[in-house]
Amino acid sequence: MFFLGAQLATHRKATIPGRTMALNTNDNVAVFLEKGVLTVKTTETPTPAKHEVLIAVDSVGICGTDVHIWMTGNFGDKIVKAPLILGHEPSGVVAALGEGVTRLKVGDRVAIEPSILCRTCDYCKRGRYNLCTDLKFCGVPPTNGTLVRYYCHPDDLCHKLPDHVSLEEGAMLETLAVGVYACERAGVTLGSKILIGGAGSIGLVTLLTAKAMGATDIVVTDIDQSRLECAKQLGADYTMVADSKDVRKFAKKIEHALGCMPDIAIECCGAPSSVQTGIYATKPGGVVCLVGLGPDDATIPISNAITREINIRTISHYGHGYPTALSMVASGKIDVKPLVTHKFPLAKSLDAFEAAKKGENGTIRVMIKVSDTS
Repeated sequence: MFFLGAQLATHRKATIPGRTMALNTNDNVAVFLEKGVLTVKTTETPTPAKHEVLIAVDSVGICGTDVHIWMTGNFGDKIVKAPLILGHEPSGVVAALGEGVTRLKVGDRVAIEPSILCRTCDYCKRGRYNLCTDLKFCGVPPTNGTLVRYYCHPDDLCHKLPDHVSLEEGAMLETLAVGVYACERAGVTLGSKILIGGAGSIGLVTLLTAKAMGATDIVVTDIDQSRLECAKQLGADYTMVADSKDVRKFAKKIEHALGCMPDIAIECCGAPSSVQTGIYATKPGGVVCLVGLGPDDATIPISNAITREINIRTISHYGHGYPTALSMVASGKIDVKPLVTHKFPLAKSLDAFEAAKKGENGTIRVMIKVSDTS
């Protein structure tokens, strides 16, 4: 349990429109207090329970989910009703072992898979633990996250990193695992021709994964030219600015670029127009995999999908994706280092969230270096 009642010091001030909060560089946890308010406080170091390890957190990536919770106070139907520690893309070093832990030792460097499972429902027992009926996810209300100096987690969800894989790369495995699972669900294989909607961090790791799995022709679309330039550098065969209000016409442009309709569309931004484009662009009998979270009531061309037998699939987090993601990084098949574009110490978490929110100047993945006290 975390204790968030410590008094704030006034080492420096940081401002959110209409609000001023004090940050203390000696504090050790980034806390969401209410809509639009993020601050840094002190906590007591927790003690690992049975089959848990205590992790000295090193790095935590900031993604759109974190920013959304910070700005809105909710995630879907999950409402923040109390101070919440954010962050769900962590890595760190094992600092202590709980009872019964044998697979890890103090000093091991690990990536933390941020799920907390019931382990007893049918989905958990069948290995589809991402669909656990009582799944809790770090940093998503009501479960505290990992933007804290010390964090306890089940040992079997901590993945040991080889010596040549950095802790920063370990913190990118959560994002990469999403791309791995998306490509698996979509059926990417040797020779696949693919459309990826969105060149944010999820779209880019999906691009890297698809290429590693043998896709030969990949189109990436986005509204941001700088992100498309990054996609091109990472190996996209074609990039296209999604500036057309006529999604059918844009789908035809994609077909013209590829020389055929894509076998698979993987939608990674959640924009309704991108989903619609994916359906119209994909060949009859092909697959559209929805990854990005958009509005609940988005309109899609369902009749077009039905008559052309488009297979619409979705993903929820990832299942067993971490080992594959780690092996891809460890083997050198995927290099995630270029995706980390901005770094901040824990004391400057507010600055990190602002950078992630704005997404300017080539921002892809913002990383908070929890172990950095500068």
